[in-house]
Amino acid sequence: MPPTPTQHTAIVTGAAGGIGLATARRLLRDGASVLLADLDQKRLDAAAAQLTTDTNADPKRIATIVCDVSREDQVAAAADAAIDRFGHWNLVVNNAGLMIFKPIEEQTVEDWQRILGVDLLGAFLFIKQAFLKMKGGGAVVNVSSVHAVETEPLVAPYAAAKTALLSLTRSAALEGKPKGIRVNAVLPGAVDTPMLWDNPNVRSGAELINKAEIGTPDDIAGAIAFLAGDDARFIYGAGLRVDGGRLVRL
Repeated sequence: MPPTPTQHTAIVTGAAGGIGLATARRLLRDGASVLLADLDQKRLDAAAAQLTTDTNADPKRIATIVCDVSREDQVAAAADAAIDRFGHWNLVVNNAGLMIFKPIEEQTVEDWQRILGVDLLGAFLFIKQAFLKMKGGGAVVNVSSVHAVETEPLVAPYAAAKTALLSLTRSAALEGKPKGIRVNAVLPGAVDTPMLWDNPNVRSGAELINKAEIGTPDDIAGAIAFLAGDDARFIYGAGLRVDGGRLVRL
């Protein structure tokens, strides 16, 4: 049976802000130890200090590592760092994400490779490490998006990556189950983060956002904590939509 949150030693990617930071905060409050993974050490240090203040957690339960999730060597190093620091590793939250806004005719192969490298291959690489190194079982939660279901102009690589991430979630759930590793995904809708407000479609008014359907990073963190925990022990390969009902209306 997968571990409860109080037993978790987690890696959270994209942890220096937004959903990643909120998820780390929630897991720490639930008793987990957390390795924060992101690209910039200064932002990681600030996040770790903020989490220590917010949660009153023992600083020994918080660690940081600079990690480009598209680099297999760095992902493997992050997995090893979690095990070295906490003694074992049994949860990864694949939250790191990248988005660009360009018409398809202006997109390049490099654009697609960069986005797929972070949004899809990064999750694959951490799942691979989980299957190799979570010896006592565990859980993987992938952060997909409602763009995997319904999307908008200018974000084709992002939408494609998030759709593929759901397929990867299902495949990994099948292969992870015999190992005692549950793999699931959340699909956030509009969330109050810079990624939402930097969206040129939102800034221009081309995409209308109902204020009642804007969630907080904590809303997504709660869903992630649920899928990571023992209450979700019978859930495998699911995609949990957390969008304030945004996709319910036709």
